[in-house]
Amino acid sequence: MHFTKPAWVMHKDSAKSDQGTKRLSIFSVHVHPDGSRIATGGLDAKIRIWSTKPILNQASELSGKPPKSLCTLTMHTGPVLTVRWAHSGKWLASGSDDETVMIWDHDPNARGKVWGSDEINVEGWKPLKRLQGHESDVTDVAWSPGDRYLASVGLDSAVIVWCGFTLERLRKLDQHQGFVKGVCWDPVGEFLATQSDDRTVKIWKTTDWSLEAEVRKPFEDSPGSTFFRRLSWSPDGAHITASNATNNKGYVFIAAVITRNTWTSEISLVGHENTVEVAAYNPHIFLRNPAAPISTSNICSVVALGADDRSVSVWQTKSARPLIVAKDVFERQIMDLSWSWDGLTLYAASSDGTIAAFQFDATELEGIATHADQEQYLAKFGFTPPPLPEGYSHVSKQEPANITLAQTKQVNGFDPRTGSHAPEKVNILVAKRAPKDKKRASLVPNPASAVPTSRMTPVAGPAVPPPPSSAQPNGISTGPRRAQLTQIPDAKPQSLAMQTPSHSFSSSFPAPSEQPFVDPSDKWSRHGDLGQPMDLDVPIDAFETGAQAGAKGKRKASSIIDLTDEIPPNAKAIKARTLGGDRPVEVHVPKAISKWTASAPPSRAMGAERVGTWAGGSGIGRMEPLLPTAPLLTYLSSEVEGTNDVLEAKNVEETGTTEVAFISGKQTEWLDYLPSPVLALKATSSYCAVGMEDGSVNVYSPNGRRLMPTLTLGAPCSIIEGCKNALLVITINGQMHSWNVKKQCANFPPVSVQTLYGVSPNFSLVSASVRENGAPVINCSNGIVYSYDAALSSWVKLADRWWADGSDFWQGRQRGNSAIANRGIMTSIEGSIAGTPDESAAEKPRPNWWSAALTLGHLETRMHSTRLLESPQEYRQALLMYAKKIADEGFRGKAEELIRELFGPVYWRPGREDTWNPSVVGLSKRDLLKDVLSVFARSKTLARLALDWQDTLKKATNDEQFL
Repeated sequence: MHFTKPAWVMHKDSAKSDQGTKRLSIFSVHVHPDGSRIATGGLDAKIRIWSTKPILNQASELSGKPPKSLCTLTMHTGPVLTVRWAHSGKWLASGSDDETVMIWDHDPNARGKVWGSDEINVEGWKPLKRLQGHESDVTDVAWSPGDRYLASVGLDSAVIVWCGFTLERLRKLDQHQGFVKGVCWDPVGEFLATQSDDRTVKIWKTTDWSLEAEVRKPFEDSPGSTFFRRLSWSPDGAHITASNATNNKGYVFIAAVITRNTWTSEISLVGHENTVEVAAYNPHIFLRNPAAPISTSNICSVVALGADDRSVSVWQTKSARPLIVAKDVFERQIMDLSWSWDGLTLYAASSDGTIAAFQFDATELEGIATHADQEQYLAKFGFTPPPLPEGYSHVSKQEPANITLAQTKQVNGFDPRTGSHAPEKVNILVAKRAPKDKKRASLVPNPASAVPTSRMTPVAGPAVPPPPSSAQPNGISTGPRRAQLTQIPDAKPQSLAMQTPSHSFSSSFPAPSEQPFVDPSDKWSRHGDLGQPMDLDVPIDAFETGAQAGAKGKRKASSIIDLTDEIPPNAKAIKARTLGGDRPVEVHVPKAISKWTASAPPSRAMGAERVGTWAGGSGIGRMEPLLPTAPLLTYLSSEVEGTNDVLEAKNVEETGTTEVAFISGKQTEWLDYLPSPVLALKATSSYCAVGMEDGSVNVYSPNGRRLMPTLTLGAPCSIIEGCKNALLVITINGQMHSWNVKKQCANFPPVSVQTLYGVSPNFSLVSASVRENGAPVINCSNGIVYSYDAALSSWVKLADRWWADGSDFWQGRQRGNSAIANRGIMTSIEGSIAGTPDESAAEKPRPNWWSAALTLGHLETRMHSTRLLESPQEYRQALLMYAKKIADEGFRGKAEELIRELFGPVYWRPGREDTWNPSVVGLSKRDLLKDVLSVFARSKTLARLALDWQDTLKKATNDEQFL
């Protein structure tokens, strides 16, 4: 087996070209059916397509042929959580935090430079259709056998089935009661399986989309903290391997193997030390005895598991032990796994922003069978798939099968019938130079920029070479590139028993080996295929040079650029200036300043005395400082999350000057000088805030403009925190301020944290943060997290460690550092105060109703907290857990009160002015009531109540439609 981890496969801010750019998480990886490409989706809201040959062959990586990066797709507006190629290879489906599923189609005319970056798309993909229907993040998608259907699941607890040909929505399945985080299809085509945070795997019939079965047993104690619950169906159709299962009351992490038809889980894959995040079956079936004929008793499968313990394991179902276990391959948890179509390469993606490839030899995976044998075996199930929509097919009508086969062999050097490689061919295409006498910038209309359609005829044309690299030829940078378990030969590619899917590509879909390359010294054109190469280095100057002005005796009358004027060939472009942009960025080491220089201006010296007054508490009318004053340092910095932008402040002790600057990459965007030393600062994507020693705060825009007047707080700040447009400042005397920078107003009047200090004698603030709506989150040493409710004008408890003593739903019992903590604020809060479980507490005698009372109190507190923090998904989740607890206990009074609260006045109609608010944290109360009633309807005690209110709700909904 060969192990490869290419450092150049990464998601980052494409606008930054420096080597220090931070890696962003990769959430999904999938291999193209022909094995030549992989697609990855990441936190940068982009989909990136990479060539696999440089990953698997070191000689190809070093030569730079074919190109490593093939394409970057940028239509999503949120992190891309899943990418999946269709079995035909013609389409790519992606799901994102932006609540949409995108279908991408190959477009030979969409190559060229990526908008807003220096990247080049050497092959083109266009958005074919945006599938809208989910109301929250789309976590997983899957194509059915033959691409007849596409299924998508998300955090709205919904499963949506789309037609794989017309891309129309066919059915929405909403029986799950929690986030749905995984989906897979039966290779026979008879069933669909989904896995959810409601601790179930549901099996759906594809004939009528009814629920076939619900598997609960191995997931009853599974943690709800995993980012995904990706499951996989074995290629022989006999088993489902589901992630995030447990044994021994949640103490042993396993992957559960569910048997077809009985839908029970009697087999467990045990060994991972943390939650299993993803399972992926090898697409081939394997023969226990290769000499024996294919039969049920002679078939086994290979499945890979990725877990939160940062390890990958590969199992063969005929053995009780895994084939391999790769530990510490990544620095963070595994997010996705994908096998190549030939079954010999496994790709893994991690939230640390890297991928890895495991190459197996055919002798290591003994008994591999062909896909034709697999199809023959699956035909024994006797399932007849539904007919295709009339007039639709994933096979081009213009290409007979024999022509398509010949083109595939010619492009890839590979014959799918024999599974053998022909001699490798690399086509060298050189773009034409732009004419030397070309002096005008011309705009060429691109027909490919029109709204994409599913029946656009592919147009072949010359390919586009990549830009010259600023580092070394072919874009290869220095440093180690791969970690290997055994050496990979640099010679010709290994001959693998590869098989292509039944549907091949058209001639307009080139293999990566066909992608063009030219010498880096040559110029290149962006749209060579249009027949009109465009000179990208056309100089455009708004003003004349000094020599020209002196010759003519005057300046141009207008500085407006006229593209019809001829431009001198030796003209140079004038770069936009930035305040302080002409100086190099330096690396600073913070040092403590014992005493601010006496040569400072009077205002600064007064500020220093004032801090002394606060610290000593001897000033007239001053109160004792509650919080420590931040130390005076020579250098402070704050990085904008998700970028390489840094706000920094320098207190120069020798000259007594204070400077604040905003650095983007290696460029100073702006700077400013301040009258008092900086003690604390904070930068977000919306603003930069600086707190000074004299008790004042400056707020700047990302371009250095003052967004607000200088705020005078009367005391130096101890804490500055921010989130998007919200800014939180707590001074050393305990006064807390919260502003909305965009609206330039306070979220609530200043309030003192002194109230909290009376709770405990050894009380102290551990940390503070702020939500986007301005609500503070104050984590304290007594195991309680507080916030301030402006509507109640009071401090409130968000979470209390005390709930762990009896609540069934205390999230703190689960790992607070897991990936879900980045998504749910309450999960993160409870995880931060979880502490070590008190085992002695379980032995204490408790009243009969102790657990029920604490569970209900905890969930009610969580509902109030998620509403204050404006976390709608967590509010809905807490509400449904609360409803389930009420239903399990049979508390009719509480149930009826909750129903009336959500239903509101019987006479209420949309548009009617009333004091009752029909929504909570942006969610419709009556829509939430519908989900609550479905929970109550399954309770023997509350079923009658639920049915009555369901009728009432239905009548009210019908009345609304006729108004």
